[in-house]
Amino acid sequence: MMNYSGAANAGAVEARALTVVRGDRTVLRGLDFTVEPGRITGLLGPSGCGKSTLMRSVVGTQAHTTGTLNVLGRPAGHPALRPRVGYVTQAPSVYTDLTVRQNLDYFAAVLRPGRRHRGDREDAVTRAIADVDLTGHADALAGNLSGGQLSRVSLAVALLGTPELLVLDEPTVGLDPVLRRDLWNLFHTLAAERGTTILVSSHVMDEAERCHRLLLMREGLILADETPDALRTATGSATVEEAFLHLVDEAAATRQETAR
Repeated sequence: MMNYSGAANAGAVEARALTVVRGDRTVLRGLDFTVEPGRITGLLGPSGCGKSTLMRSVVGTQAHTTGTLNVLGRPAGHPALRPRVGYVTQAPSVYTDLTVRQNLDYFAAVLRPGRRHRGDREDAVTRAIADVDLTGHADALAGNLSGGQLSRVSLAVALLGTPELLVLDEPTVGLDPVLRRDLWNLFHTLAAERGTTILVSSHVMDEAERCHRLLLMREGLILADETPDALRTATGSATVEEAFLHLVDEAAATRQETAR
């Protein structure tokens, strides 16, 4: 593992020797990393490298986890974290027979993000719909929306409680370039104006340039934990994708040397 620098302050997410074993396969292999608060951390790597498993571990839904994993100062999955952490999975989590507003109103009532009065809940729903730029579709049935719009409804649900940590599992997969740009602009607004910590996964390397910091994964390991600029400099690469390939080749060479 190449870890070019360490974090001096306590992080929003702190993992030490984080390991997940599924059957006879070790999915996460003793990971050590820190996610800095109020920043966008990109979790990048090819499909099957363990990104989704790591994210499920952070939100407390992954079984067979060992090691230490603290989120916002609590053990991952602690009940006190529920209103403080928003989670968006790859599959949209909405009811297709309800409108956008009805979906959000339902989840706002279930999640009860610290709001006792109906008016407060309506304000939270209206704000979340505006955040994801769906105001013009607020009264449309979710089942009539495009795939990209459904993804944004799921993101709006995660934003209902104004979470301190937002965990996004490949939120831009399958979206057109304009929607991808708009979502990344929203992520940066949330981090800059609300201090939201964002952990976002992707297998698209050009999205790495939009992150403040990167965790590059391969086969259950973290190959690098650095800023995009520092990563390119450390590997002598022009792009993050080149840097990632350099680290993959370096790791493979190290394994071969060790096996001799």
